[in-house]
Amino acid sequence: MKSRLPFGERLTAELGVPGRARKLASSPRSRVWRAELSGTPVVVKQLVEGPDAADRYAREVAALRLAAHVDPPVVPALLGTDPLDRVLVLEHLEEGPPRADWVIEYATALARLHAAADADTASTLPTWTAPDQADIDSFLRLARTLGAEVPPTVPATLADLVGRLARTPRRSLLHGDPCPGNDMHTRDGIRFIDFEQASLGDGLVELAYLRIGFPTCWCSTIPAPPLLTAAEAAYRTAWREATGTDAQGDLTDACAGWVLRGDALVQRAHRGSVDHLAELPRRDWRWGTATARQRLAHRLGVVSRMTAESGELKDLGDLAASMRTGMLTRWPALSPLPSERP
Repeated sequence: MKSRLPFGERLTAELGVPGRARKLASSPRSRVWRAELSGTPVVVKQLVEGPDAADRYAREVAALRLAAHVDPPVVPALLGTDPLDRVLVLEHLEEGPPRADWVIEYATALARLHAAADADTASTLPTWTAPDQADIDSFLRLARTLGAEVPPTVPATLADLVGRLARTPRRSLLHGDPCPGNDMHTRDGIRFIDFEQASLGDGLVELAYLRIGFPTCWCSTIPAPPLLTAAEAAYRTAWREATGTDAQGDLTDACAGWVLRGDALVQRAHRGSVDHLAELPRRDWRWGTATARQRLAHRLGVVSRMTAESGELKDLGDLAASMRTGMLTRWPALSPLPSERP
């Protein structure tokens, strides 16, 4: 389908007159075209009007510029911008199918992306937001609804967890939505796209996606255990090679933080609207490859296993195991998350 490009005088003066424009499929938050400049294919993206459009545009531009110095590249080149119309012109990438062990290359590229932030760029993006007391309260209400006995120490444990997550140094460039589909598998490696939710935070909150089932993504999947182990090791190796330091932070904390977030059970348009954990006992809903109950049952299992020998979160792990048992008793037909990306 052909469509008129939002290619104004500023971009034309910088890049020339575009031709052969064709509109592509995109999220409701943007419009995307494939076009040509002097015979070279490019991608033109416009952030659509909305209350947060200017913020999403600023985040994407800032993240692409921060990551531009990473070599080999982990993002498409940003060729031009028009802030007035919220337009970006990007390098066009030829994409191939992901390999069976794609999570290893994904984790390597993710670490190199995270390492693109430094002290000189700390003010260019907002900081990642940790779960808060409202998330804790909702989670504990759900636990009681499921018939789980909440150990008296758990509220304080969760408050300490949320405090640790909030104090984590903001030293990584976080993608904000590093989902299958936002990773383009090219012959030169993985490039990440769609940085509208980018922020600065602890990279382990996104490394946790592999264990916790891609919490902000429609395609919730879990890699096989050997691939998961290899991918997490590849992340830490790539971070060390890029920064000269070991990755800090606590992956168990990061995973436990995701289990508290009811908004990580719904697509972005529905977040911040209702208490989704409170809705879950009354109804289940499908989002992409899995239902909300499937997603939460998986996350609870991950946290219970990771905290089995953890002093700080042992009581939370016991509660998570009890909640998961309660879910499987109520809804015995719940199946595991798929192991392969669509």
